Amino acid sequence: MDTVSKAHTEHWARLLALLVARLRRLDIAEDALADAFATAVRTWPRDGVPDHPERWLLTTARRKAYDLLRHESVVARKLPLLVTDEVAPAADEWVENEVSIPDERLRLLFTCCHPALALEARVALTLRMVGGLTTGEIARAFLVPEPTMGQRISRAKRKIASAGIPYRVPSGAELPARLGGVLAVLYLVFTEGYAASSGPGPVRADLAAEAIRLTRLTAALMPDEPEVAALLALMLLQHSRRDTRLSADGELVLLTQQDRARWHLDEIAEALRLLASRSPASSYGLQARIAAEHARAAEAVETDWAEICRLYEELDRLTGSPVVRLNRAVAVAERDGNPAAALGLLDGLEDPLGRTHLFWSTRAELLHRAGRDTEAAADYDRALELANTDAERRLLTSRRAALR
Repeated sequence: MDTVSKAHTEHWARLLALLVARLRRLDIAEDALADAFATAVRTWPRDGVPDHPERWLLTTARRKAYDLLRHESVVARKLPLLVTDEVAPAADEWVENEVSIPDERLRLLFTCCHPALALEARVALTLRMVGGLTTGEIARAFLVPEPTMGQRISRAKRKIASAGIPYRVPSGAELPARLGGVLAVLYLVFTEGYAASSGPGPVRADLAAEAIRLTRLTAALMPDEPEVAALLALMLLQHSRRDTRLSADGELVLLTQQDRARWHLDEIAEALRLLASRSPASSYGLQARIAAEHARAAEAVETDWAEICRLYEELDRLTGSPVVRLNRAVAVAERDGNPAAALGLLDGLEDPLGRTHLFWSTRAELLHRAGRDTEAAADYDRALELANTDAERRLLTSRRAALR
Protein backbone atom coordinates (compact mmCIF):
# COMPACT_ATOMS: atom_id res chain seq x y z
CA MET A 1 0.00 0.00 0.00
CA ASP A 2 1.48 3.39 -0.99
CA THR A 3 1.77 6.26 1.48
CA VAL A 4 -1.34 8.15 0.34
CA SER A 5 -3.48 4.99 0.39
CA LYS A 6 -2.17 4.18 3.87
CA ALA A 7 -3.00 7.70 5.05
CA HIS A 8 -6.49 7.40 3.56
CA THR A 9 -7.11 4.14 5.40
CA GLU A 10 -5.78 5.46 8.71
CA HIS A 11 -7.05 9.04 8.74
CA TRP A 12 -10.04 9.54 6.40
CA ALA A 13 -12.76 9.10 9.02
CA ARG A 14 -10.90 11.07 11.70
CA LEU A 15 -10.22 14.01 9.43
CA LEU A 16 -13.69 14.04 7.91
CA ALA A 17 -15.36 13.96 11.33
CA LEU A 18 -13.26 16.86 12.54
CA LEU A 19 -13.90 18.89 9.38
CA VAL A 20 -17.65 18.30 9.63
CA ALA A 21 -17.62 19.40 13.27
CA ARG A 22 -15.81 22.61 12.38
CA LEU A 23 -17.60 23.42 9.11
CA ARG A 24 -21.04 21.92 9.78
CA ARG A 25 -21.17 21.05 6.08
CA LEU A 26 -20.94 17.38 5.16
CA ASP A 27 -20.71 18.04 1.44
CA ILE A 28 -18.02 20.72 1.76
CA ALA A 29 -16.02 18.65 4.24
CA GLU A 30 -16.02 15.58 1.99
CA ASP A 31 -15.14 17.48 -1.16
CA ALA A 32 -12.34 19.37 0.58
CA LEU A 33 -10.84 16.24 2.09
CA ALA A 34 -11.03 14.40 -1.24
CA ASP A 35 -9.22 17.36 -2.83
CA ALA A 36 -6.57 17.22 -0.11
CA PHE A 37 -5.88 13.55 -0.83
CA ALA A 38 -5.79 14.28 -4.56
CA THR A 39 -3.22 17.00 -3.89
CA ALA A 40 -1.19 14.54 -1.81
CA VAL A 41 -1.15 12.11 -4.74
CA ARG A 42 0.38 14.84 -6.90
CA THR A 43 2.79 16.46 -4.46
CA TRP A 44 4.06 13.83 -2.00
CA PRO A 45 6.00 11.82 -4.61
CA ARG A 46 7.65 15.05 -5.74
CA ASP A 47 8.18 16.91 -2.44
CA GLY A 48 8.36 13.99 -0.02
CA VAL A 49 5.91 12.75 2.58
CA PRO A 50 5.39 15.32 5.38
CA ASP A 51 6.46 14.44 8.91
CA HIS A 52 2.83 14.51 10.04
CA PRO A 53 0.71 13.41 7.06
CA GLU A 54 -2.53 13.77 9.01
CA ARG A 55 -1.71 17.39 10.00
CA TRP A 56 -0.80 18.21 6.39
CA LEU A 57 -4.03 16.69 5.09
CA LEU A 58 -6.16 18.48 7.68
CA THR A 59 -4.55 21.85 6.98
CA THR A 60 -4.87 21.38 3.22
CA ALA A 61 -8.48 20.26 3.49
CA ARG A 62 -9.41 23.23 5.69
CA ARG A 63 -7.91 25.66 3.17
CA LYS A 64 -9.76 24.00 0.32
CA ALA A 65 -12.98 24.02 2.34
CA TYR A 66 -12.76 27.73 2.97
CA ASP A 67 -12.02 28.29 -0.72
CA LEU A 68 -15.17 26.36 -1.55
CA LEU A 69 -17.18 28.33 0.97
CA ARG A 70 -15.90 31.66 -0.34
CA HIS A 71 -16.89 30.54 -3.81
CA GLU A 72 -20.50 30.26 -2.69
CA SER A 73 -22.55 33.41 -2.95
CA VAL A 74 -24.35 33.19 0.41
CA VAL A 75 -21.89 31.50 2.75
CA ALA A 76 -23.35 32.96 5.92
CA ARG A 77 -26.76 31.51 5.17
CA LYS A 78 -25.52 28.13 3.98
CA LEU A 79 -22.87 27.39 6.59
CA PRO A 80 -24.89 26.13 9.60
CA LEU A 81 -26.52 23.17 7.84
CA LEU A 82 -25.42 20.75 10.55
CA VAL A 83 -26.51 21.84 14.00
CA THR A 84 -24.19 21.15 16.93
CA ASP A 85 -23.73 22.73 20.31
CA GLU A 86 -20.27 21.22 20.85
CA VAL A 87 -16.94 22.79 20.00
CA ALA A 88 -14.60 20.69 17.88
CA PRO A 89 -10.95 20.38 18.94
CA ALA A 90 -8.43 22.52 17.16
CA ALA A 91 -6.04 20.99 14.64
CA ASP A 92 -3.16 20.87 17.14
CA GLU A 93 -5.40 19.14 19.69
CA TRP A 94 -6.24 16.47 17.14
CA VAL A 95 -2.57 15.73 16.55
CA GLU A 96 -1.59 15.75 20.22
CA ASN A 97 -4.66 14.29 21.86
CA GLU A 98 -6.54 11.58 19.98
CA VAL A 99 -8.87 10.99 22.94
CA SER A 100 -11.27 13.58 21.52
CA ILE A 101 -11.43 12.02 18.07
CA PRO A 102 -13.51 8.90 18.78
CA ASP A 103 -16.33 11.17 19.99
CA GLU A 104 -16.14 13.11 16.75
CA ARG A 105 -16.40 9.94 14.70
CA LEU A 106 -19.25 8.68 16.83
CA ARG A 107 -21.15 11.93 16.18
CA LEU A 108 -20.50 11.49 12.47
CA LEU A 109 -21.69 7.88 12.70
CA PHE A 110 -24.99 8.80 14.36
CA THR A 111 -25.53 11.70 11.98
CA CYS A 112 -25.20 9.41 8.98
CA CYS A 113 -27.53 6.91 10.67
CA HIS A 114 -30.28 9.41 11.42
CA PRO A 115 -33.82 7.93 11.12
CA ALA A 116 -34.82 10.67 8.68
CA LEU A 117 -32.75 8.72 6.15
CA ALA A 118 -33.82 5.40 4.68
CA LEU A 119 -31.99 2.48 6.26
CA GLU A 120 -30.08 1.62 3.08
CA ALA A 121 -29.07 5.25 2.72
CA ARG A 122 -27.81 5.36 6.33
CA VAL A 123 -25.65 2.31 5.81
CA ALA A 124 -24.32 3.44 2.46
CA LEU A 125 -23.57 7.00 3.59
CA THR A 126 -21.76 5.87 6.71
CA LEU A 127 -19.70 3.34 4.80
CA ARG A 128 -18.62 6.22 2.58
CA MET A 129 -18.12 8.87 5.26
CA VAL A 130 -16.97 6.87 8.28
CA GLY A 131 -15.60 3.74 6.62
CA GLY A 132 -14.02 5.59 3.72
CA LEU A 133 -15.15 2.95 1.21
CA THR A 134 -15.57 3.80 -2.45
CA THR A 135 -18.98 3.88 -4.04
CA GLY A 136 -18.08 0.75 -6.00
CA GLU A 137 -17.17 -1.18 -2.86
CA ILE A 138 -20.44 -0.17 -1.22
CA ALA A 139 -22.41 -1.12 -4.32
CA ARG A 140 -20.93 -4.62 -4.22
CA ALA A 141 -21.81 -4.93 -0.54
CA PHE A 142 -25.43 -4.09 -1.42
CA LEU A 143 -25.46 -6.17 -4.63
CA VAL A 144 -26.61 -3.16 -6.69
CA PRO A 145 -25.08 -1.31 -9.68
CA GLU A 146 -22.55 1.40 -8.83
CA PRO A 147 -24.56 4.29 -10.40
CA THR A 148 -27.55 3.30 -8.25
CA MET A 149 -25.42 3.44 -5.13
CA GLY A 150 -23.92 6.78 -6.14
CA GLN A 151 -27.37 8.27 -6.46
CA ARG A 152 -28.39 6.81 -3.11
CA ILE A 153 -25.42 8.42 -1.35
CA SER A 154 -25.99 11.77 -3.06
CA ARG A 155 -29.66 11.78 -2.03
CA ALA A 156 -28.69 10.99 1.56
CA LYS A 157 -26.27 13.93 1.70
CA ARG A 158 -28.88 16.27 0.26
CA LYS A 159 -31.39 15.02 2.82
CA ILE A 160 -28.99 15.79 5.69
CA ALA A 161 -28.52 19.32 4.38
CA SER A 162 -32.15 20.08 3.62
CA ALA A 163 -33.52 18.57 6.85
CA GLY A 164 -30.95 20.21 9.13
CA ILE A 165 -30.07 16.86 10.69
CA PRO A 166 -28.08 17.54 13.88
CA TYR A 167 -24.44 16.56 14.20
CA ARG A 168 -24.51 14.96 17.64
CA VAL A 169 -24.85 11.71 19.55
CA PRO A 170 -28.57 11.29 20.36
CA SER A 171 -29.79 11.50 23.92
CA GLY A 172 -30.55 8.41 25.98
CA ALA A 173 -34.23 8.29 25.02
CA GLU A 174 -33.39 8.42 21.32
CA LEU A 175 -30.63 5.84 21.33
CA PRO A 176 -32.62 2.57 21.08
CA ALA A 177 -34.44 3.66 17.92
CA ARG A 178 -31.16 4.62 16.30
CA LEU A 179 -29.27 1.46 17.15
CA GLY A 180 -30.29 -0.83 14.29
CA GLY A 181 -28.91 1.36 11.54
CA VAL A 182 -25.68 1.98 13.42
CA LEU A 183 -25.06 -1.74 13.99
CA ALA A 184 -25.81 -2.55 10.35
CA VAL A 185 -23.23 0.03 9.31
CA LEU A 186 -20.61 -1.28 11.69
CA TYR A 187 -21.03 -4.86 10.55
CA LEU A 188 -20.85 -3.96 6.87
CA VAL A 189 -17.67 -1.99 7.51
CA PHE A 190 -16.28 -5.00 9.34
CA THR A 191 -17.33 -7.33 6.52
CA GLU A 192 -15.50 -5.19 3.97
CA GLY A 193 -12.37 -5.57 6.08
CA TYR A 194 -12.86 -9.27 6.73
CA ALA A 195 -13.57 -10.11 3.07
CA ALA A 196 -12.54 -7.21 0.85
CA SER A 197 -14.81 -6.70 -2.14
CA SER A 198 -12.00 -5.66 -4.49
CA GLY A 199 -8.26 -5.25 -4.83
CA PRO A 200 -5.29 -7.60 -4.79
CA GLY A 201 -5.76 -8.69 -1.18
CA PRO A 202 -8.86 -10.40 0.24
CA VAL A 203 -8.38 -9.07 3.80
CA ARG A 204 -8.25 -5.49 5.10
CA ALA A 205 -7.50 -6.14 8.76
CA ASP A 206 -7.15 -2.44 9.52
CA LEU A 207 -10.71 -1.75 8.37
CA ALA A 208 -12.03 -4.69 10.39
CA ALA A 209 -10.15 -3.40 13.42
CA GLU A 210 -11.67 0.05 12.90
CA ALA A 211 -15.16 -1.45 12.87
CA ILE A 212 -14.38 -3.28 16.12
CA ARG A 213 -13.06 -0.07 17.68
CA LEU A 214 -16.22 1.83 16.72
CA THR A 215 -18.34 -1.04 18.02
CA ARG A 216 -16.49 -0.86 21.34
CA LEU A 217 -17.30 2.85 21.48
CA THR A 218 -20.95 2.09 20.83
CA ALA A 219 -20.88 -0.60 23.52
CA ALA A 220 -19.44 1.92 25.97
CA LEU A 221 -22.24 4.32 25.06
CA MET A 222 -24.90 1.63 25.48
CA PRO A 223 -23.46 -0.86 28.02
CA ASP A 224 -26.81 -2.50 28.75
CA GLU A 225 -27.74 -3.19 25.12
CA PRO A 226 -27.29 -6.92 24.35
CA GLU A 227 -27.34 -6.42 20.57
CA VAL A 228 -24.18 -4.30 20.70
CA ALA A 229 -22.44 -6.94 22.81
CA ALA A 230 -23.57 -9.68 20.40
CA LEU A 231 -22.20 -7.79 17.41
CA LEU A 232 -18.91 -7.14 19.20
CA ALA A 233 -18.64 -10.85 20.05
CA LEU A 234 -19.32 -11.80 16.42
CA MET A 235 -16.64 -9.43 15.15
CA LEU A 236 -14.08 -10.62 17.68
CA LEU A 237 -14.67 -14.28 16.84
CA GLN A 238 -14.27 -13.69 13.11
CA HIS A 239 -11.33 -11.30 13.48
CA SER A 240 -9.53 -13.74 15.78
CA ARG A 241 -8.72 -15.86 12.71
CA ARG A 242 -7.09 -13.05 10.72
CA ASP A 243 -3.50 -14.37 10.93
CA THR A 244 -4.46 -17.76 9.51
CA ARG A 245 -6.77 -16.78 6.69
CA LEU A 246 -3.88 -16.20 4.27
CA SER A 247 -0.85 -18.39 3.63
CA ALA A 248 2.70 -17.05 3.60
CA ASP A 249 2.28 -16.60 -0.17
CA GLY A 250 -0.91 -14.57 0.28
CA GLU A 251 -3.25 -17.39 -0.74
CA LEU A 252 -6.64 -17.85 0.91
CA VAL A 253 -6.80 -20.64 3.49
CA LEU A 254 -10.19 -22.20 4.08
CA LEU A 255 -11.53 -22.38 7.64
CA THR A 256 -11.14 -26.16 7.87
CA GLN A 257 -7.46 -25.90 6.92
CA GLN A 258 -6.42 -23.03 9.19
CA ASP A 259 -3.86 -23.47 11.97
CA ARG A 260 -6.12 -23.00 14.97
CA ALA A 261 -3.18 -22.68 17.33
CA ARG A 262 -2.56 -19.27 15.74
CA TRP A 263 -6.05 -17.96 16.35
CA HIS A 264 -6.17 -15.06 18.83
CA LEU A 265 -7.38 -16.90 21.91
CA ASP A 266 -7.73 -13.75 24.01
CA GLU A 267 -10.26 -12.34 21.54
CA ILE A 268 -12.13 -15.65 21.43
CA ALA A 269 -12.26 -15.73 25.24
CA GLU A 270 -13.59 -12.16 25.37
CA ALA A 271 -16.27 -13.00 22.81
CA LEU A 272 -17.36 -16.13 24.66
CA ARG A 273 -17.66 -14.10 27.88
CA LEU A 274 -19.88 -11.61 26.09
CA LEU A 275 -22.09 -14.40 24.77
CA ALA A 276 -22.28 -16.10 28.15
CA SER A 277 -23.67 -12.96 29.75
CA ARG A 278 -25.93 -11.85 26.90
CA SER A 279 -26.74 -13.86 23.78
CA PRO A 280 -29.98 -12.58 22.25
CA ALA A 281 -31.94 -14.72 19.79
CA SER A 282 -31.36 -12.07 17.14
CA SER A 283 -29.43 -11.95 13.88
CA TYR A 284 -26.14 -10.87 15.49
CA GLY A 285 -26.65 -13.15 18.47
CA LEU A 286 -27.25 -16.22 16.31
CA GLN A 287 -24.35 -15.42 13.99
CA ALA A 288 -22.08 -15.00 17.00
CA ARG A 289 -23.17 -18.36 18.40
CA ILE A 290 -22.40 -20.00 15.05
CA ALA A 291 -18.94 -18.43 15.02
CA ALA A 292 -18.48 -19.57 18.63
CA GLU A 293 -19.10 -23.19 17.62
CA HIS A 294 -16.23 -22.97 15.14
CA ALA A 295 -14.01 -21.30 17.76
CA ARG A 296 -14.67 -23.98 20.37
CA ALA A 297 -13.53 -26.81 18.09
CA ALA A 298 -9.83 -27.49 18.66
CA GLU A 299 -9.75 -29.31 15.31
CA ALA A 300 -11.99 -28.97 12.29
CA VAL A 301 -13.24 -32.56 12.67
CA GLU A 302 -14.57 -31.68 16.14
CA THR A 303 -16.94 -29.02 14.78
CA ASP A 304 -20.52 -29.52 15.95
CA TRP A 305 -22.18 -29.21 12.56
CA ALA A 306 -25.53 -30.37 13.93
CA GLU A 307 -25.67 -27.39 16.29
CA ILE A 308 -24.47 -25.05 13.56
CA CYS A 309 -27.23 -26.30 11.24
CA ARG A 310 -29.79 -25.75 13.99
CA LEU A 311 -28.60 -22.20 14.51
CA TYR A 312 -28.58 -21.48 10.76
CA GLU A 313 -32.12 -22.81 10.45
CA GLU A 314 -33.24 -20.46 13.21
CA LEU A 315 -31.35 -17.58 11.60
CA ASP A 316 -32.88 -18.38 8.21
CA ARG A 317 -36.39 -18.26 9.68
CA LEU A 318 -35.61 -14.99 11.42
CA THR A 319 -34.00 -13.10 8.54
CA GLY A 320 -35.00 -14.76 5.28
CA SER A 321 -31.58 -13.67 4.03
CA PRO A 322 -30.29 -15.37 0.85
CA VAL A 323 -26.74 -15.16 2.21
CA VAL A 324 -27.84 -17.00 5.35
CA ARG A 325 -29.49 -19.66 3.19
CA LEU A 326 -26.24 -20.05 1.23
CA ASN A 327 -24.23 -20.58 4.41
CA ARG A 328 -26.89 -22.92 5.76
CA ALA A 329 -26.49 -25.08 2.66
CA VAL A 330 -22.76 -25.41 3.32
CA ALA A 331 -23.44 -26.44 6.93
CA VAL A 332 -26.01 -29.03 5.85
CA ALA A 333 -23.52 -30.56 3.41
CA GLU A 334 -20.92 -30.80 6.18
CA ARG A 335 -23.37 -32.32 8.64
CA ASP A 336 -24.91 -34.90 6.33
CA GLY A 337 -22.16 -35.56 3.84
CA ASN A 338 -24.96 -35.46 1.25
CA PRO A 339 -24.75 -32.57 -1.24
CA ALA A 340 -28.24 -33.19 -2.65
CA ALA A 341 -30.05 -31.63 0.31
CA ALA A 342 -27.63 -28.70 0.31
CA LEU A 343 -28.15 -28.09 -3.40
CA GLY A 344 -31.89 -28.02 -2.80
CA LEU A 345 -31.44 -25.11 -0.39
CA LEU A 346 -29.82 -23.09 -3.20
CA ASP A 347 -32.96 -23.19 -5.34
CA GLY A 348 -34.23 -19.66 -5.93
CA LEU A 349 -31.01 -17.94 -4.83
CA GLU A 350 -29.61 -17.29 -8.30
CA ASP A 351 -31.62 -14.07 -8.72
CA PRO A 352 -30.52 -12.30 -5.50
CA LEU A 353 -26.99 -13.78 -5.37
CA GLY A 354 -26.14 -14.41 -9.02
CA ARG A 355 -23.91 -11.32 -9.15
CA THR A 356 -21.63 -12.71 -6.42
CA HIS A 357 -18.86 -15.24 -6.94
CA LEU A 358 -19.66 -16.92 -3.62
CA PHE A 359 -22.97 -18.29 -4.89
CA TRP A 360 -21.40 -19.88 -7.96
CA SER A 361 -18.32 -21.19 -6.15
CA THR A 362 -20.47 -22.72 -3.38
CA ARG A 363 -22.75 -24.39 -5.87
CA ALA A 364 -19.74 -25.59 -7.87
CA GLU A 365 -18.27 -27.28 -4.79
CA LEU A 366 -21.57 -28.97 -3.98
CA LEU A 367 -21.96 -30.14 -7.59
CA HIS A 368 -18.44 -31.53 -7.46
CA ARG A 369 -19.27 -33.48 -4.30
CA ALA A 370 -22.31 -34.85 -6.12
CA GLY A 371 -20.11 -36.06 -8.96
CA ARG A 372 -21.43 -33.49 -11.45
CA ASP A 373 -18.08 -32.06 -12.49
CA THR A 374 -19.13 -30.70 -15.89
CA GLU A 375 -21.73 -28.48 -14.22
CA ALA A 376 -19.27 -27.63 -11.46
CA ALA A 377 -16.71 -26.43 -14.00
CA ALA A 378 -19.27 -24.11 -15.59
CA ASP A 379 -20.14 -22.63 -12.20
CA TYR A 380 -16.47 -22.14 -11.34
CA ASP A 381 -16.11 -20.24 -14.61
CA ARG A 382 -18.99 -17.96 -13.58
CA ALA A 383 -17.40 -17.45 -10.17
CA LEU A 384 -14.08 -16.54 -11.76
CA GLU A 385 -15.77 -13.88 -13.87
CA LEU A 386 -17.24 -12.28 -10.73
CA ALA A 387 -14.33 -12.64 -8.27
CA ASN A 388 -13.02 -9.25 -7.15
CA THR A 389 -9.61 -10.04 -5.65
CA ASP A 390 -6.54 -11.77 -7.04
CA ALA A 391 -6.45 -14.23 -4.13
CA GLU A 392 -10.05 -15.28 -4.78
CA ARG A 393 -9.31 -15.83 -8.46
CA ARG A 394 -6.26 -17.94 -7.67
CA LEU A 395 -8.22 -20.11 -5.23
CA LEU A 396 -11.08 -20.61 -7.70
CA THR A 397 -8.66 -21.40 -10.52
CA SER A 398 -6.99 -24.04 -8.37
CA ARG A 399 -10.27 -25.65 -7.38
CA ARG A 400 -11.54 -25.67 -10.94
CA ALA A 401 -8.31 -27.27 -12.15
CA ALA A 402 -8.74 -30.01 -9.53
CA LEU A 403 -11.93 -31.11 -11.29
CA ARG A 404 -9.88 -32.50 -14.15
